[in-house]
Amino acid sequence: MRGAQFCGEILFTKQVSLQNFDKIGMLQPKKVKHRKWQKGRTKGVEHRSVNLAFGSYGLKGLESRWITARQIEAARRAMTRYVERGGKIWIRIFPDKPITKKPPEVTLGGGKGAVDHYVVPVRPGKILFEIDGVSPDIAEEALRLAAHKMPIKTKIVRK
Repeated sequence: MRGAQFCGEILFTKQVSLQNFDKIGMLQPKKVKHRKWQKGRTKGVEHRSVNLAFGSYGLKGLESRWITARQIEAARRAMTRYVERGGKIWIRIFPDKPITKKPPEVTLGGGKGAVDHYVVPVRPGKILFEIDGVSPDIAEEALRLAAHKMPIKTKIVRK
């Protein structure tokens, strides 16, 4: 993310090491209290982070779903490529929920599988991304491109 590859300024609302970000290319926690989690449920609507806090434009989720670190990274790349070194982008979600998977052709038993990837459970109403410092047309198009990378229905909101 240094030099010519870095487009615009990206700010994470949770602490992320940029050295680690360069190596793995995707978001994942540096340290976790529990290595493996249970599935849990994502019912109801979101009550936290439902309003724009940083930027003038944002992308709001309208459905309940798990969003993977790969999907967040794909949306971030689409947005930063479109704004071309302009404005600031805030990623309001962070994948801290580990999802385990057993290798193919493994018989039953032997316990829970190894951690495969990380997700963030999103409920309706949560702000996923925010953008500021660019014209309204550029902001809406960048968020539209990011929305195409998301597995849920979204809507663009403005302050």
